[in-house]
Amino acid sequence: METSTQGRSARARQAILDAATAVFLEKGYKGTSMDEVAAVASVSKQTVYKNFTDKRSLFTEIIHRGLDRIDDLFSDVTGALAVTEDLERDLVALARQFVANLTQPRLLQLRRLVIAEADRFPELGRSYYERGPEHVHALLADAFSKLADRELLVVDDPTLAANHFTWLTTSIPVNRVMFCGSGETFTRAELERFADEAVRVFLAAYRP
Repeated sequence: METSTQGRSARARQAILDAATAVFLEKGYKGTSMDEVAAVASVSKQTVYKNFTDKRSLFTEIIHRGLDRIDDLFSDVTGALAVTEDLERDLVALARQFVANLTQPRLLQLRRLVIAEADRFPELGRSYYERGPEHVHALLADAFSKLADRELLVVDDPTLAANHFTWLTTSIPVNRVMFCGSGETFTRAELERFADEAVRVFLAAYRP
């Protein structure tokens, strides 16, 4: 009986998180109500408050859940880059994966939401930056430093090089969606061209 109750409770919490994510992304923090979250999740308002004390704590949980996903996307691939036997091939593969992952609509919507609420939630915005972009750049910087030790790259500032790599790869599609909305889409060929050209320019600057 206890296991069954725990299962129902876990399903209810997951339904609330999924519903809240959809509503927050559509209407922003100010436009979202706990009543609407409960309705979309098909649970009572009491159940929502049993799991989350207020809208602020629910919003925080949504953002943290998105951060966990970012870490899952990039940790393995950046580590593998450090031991590459074909730098250009593997940089292209990494850049294509970066641009494909970072232009996923849900991830871009989450990014826009955090930026929009940065003044209301400065600690959460900083946490998103540190666990998201800054963490990814740290992983890349470590890989680039090891590649420099192998004399495959010439890198004086690995963190700066990591920023150059990610922005060369993603700035065009990400900025367009940030300003123009989620209706902006790109074909796979367009995204791969951004990635391939980013690697070409990056290697022109950093390869011995």
